Amino acid sequence: MPDRAAGLAEALPQGGHTMKIALDPFMHRRLGLEELPFRVKEIGFDWIELSPRGDFLEWFKAPRVFPERVRGFRRALKEAGVGIASLLPMYRWASNDEDERKAAVRHWKRAIEICLELEVDTMNSEFGRGPHPDKGSCYCCHTGSMIEACEDSWWRSMEELVPVFEREGINLHVEPHPEDWVETLQPAVDIIRTVNSPRVRFLYCAPHTFYFGDNTAAMLRECADVLAHVHVGDTFNHRASSGLRYIVNPPGSAVRVHQHLDIGQGEVPWDEFFGTLAEIGFDGIMTACVFAWEERADASGRFMRAEMQRYIDKFWKREL
Repeated sequence: MPDRAAGLAEALPQGGHTMKIALDPFMHRRLGLEELPFRVKEIGFDWIELSPRGDFLEWFKAPRVFPERVRGFRRALKEAGVGIASLLPMYRWASNDEDERKAAVRHWKRAIEICLELEVDTMNSEFGRGPHPDKGSCYCCHTGSMIEACEDSWWRSMEELVPVFEREGINLHVEPHPEDWVETLQPAVDIIRTVNSPRVRFLYCAPHTFYFGDNTAAMLRECADVLAHVHVGDTFNHRASSGLRYIVNPPGSAVRVHQHLDIGQGEVPWDEFFGTLAEIGFDGIMTACVFAWEERADASGRFMRAEMQRYIDKFWKREL
């Protein structure tokens, strides 16, 4: 069966090549769905990575989507001259509660249908934090008491969903997230390779850098063969200064801290990050992913768009 989404989301030229530079508009989620594309365009982006919002792909619940809503959103996107680079659903597909997992798979299948209705060819998500917190601490999933069960649940979900992604021609980009059953570069990258589908690729989230390690260049080279998507946002190294970059009480509390700041407000080595992406020939989706500044969301978005373009012009022109 031919890919139904193939060719539907042609990349616009960005800095002389076909990278999609997108905005995650989570800080703008209070705007109406049909207002959103115009604000994104005004800020300077041609692409949206649509993260969960209550009137579309709600967190962990069935999509709040019906034909009139899809038509209105498509019309607004067209009028604004903005495309959807990726849809980001968040469901409990790694829950060791089988009812939750089955519900998550149902929600995923509906989200894939919505992706096709919008003529979008890519979705992204996280490996998952296990069951609903009422059924046990999510953090337990990371420390090991649930990790095997949650990984097994995720694989069961993938057995059902990967054939759907492949049949419909939809790409799936997956990232490890702090508190997930896998939150580090490895084994996450090898898990993506083990899925062994050209439709399933890796998403490298820069705000999670210091959960991955300290050598950004080496880590990006390590995942280059499966890397299709990056999230751009800054963070502090939570392991630095004897673990006192962030102070939580009581000391030693089992929390998973990170931030999503504007470029330059944290400690991610940006020359190394962008320079290595250019070196490995990255030409996928690059999303501004800042959550820290809702009170100045427009200014943050404009700054991020300009800074991302500055680094692209600095490094990619050497590779063209």
